[in-house]
Amino acid sequence: MFKNLFHKNPKPGSRAYRREMANRICGHHVRYVTEKRGDTDEVIGREGSLAQRDGELLVHSSTGTLFRCRIDEMDAWELLSKDGVTITAPDLEHGGAVRTIVVYYVYYR
Repeated sequence: MFKNLFHKNPKPGSRAYRREMANRICGHHVRYVTEKRGDTDEVIGREGSLAQRDGELLVHSSTGTLFRCRIDEMDAWELLSKDGVTITAPDLEHGGAVRTIVVYYVYYR
C-alpha cells in the first residue's frame, strides 16, 4: 500500500520508464503482430509471446523471432484499449533497422 502511495512514475523516455514498460508487457501471449507498410498494416506474425533476455525485448511468433531490441533503446506505449502495445526501436533481428510494430495480446475472459 505504501509503495504505491510514495512511488513516483518514471518520466516517459527515461531508462526507468523503458524498463518498467518492458516488465509490464513481458509474459503476455501474442495473438498477432502488425507492421505499418505504406498505407496499410500488414500482419507479420501470429501466436507468440513477449520475453526479456540479457537486456533485450524479444517478440516471438509461431515462425520464430519477429523482433529483438535493446530495452534501453525502445519506445513503447500500450494501446488505449490495453489489448496490445506499440514498440519502436532498432530491430537487432533485422540488421538494426528502426521498425514500429503493434503487438496484440491474446484476450482471456
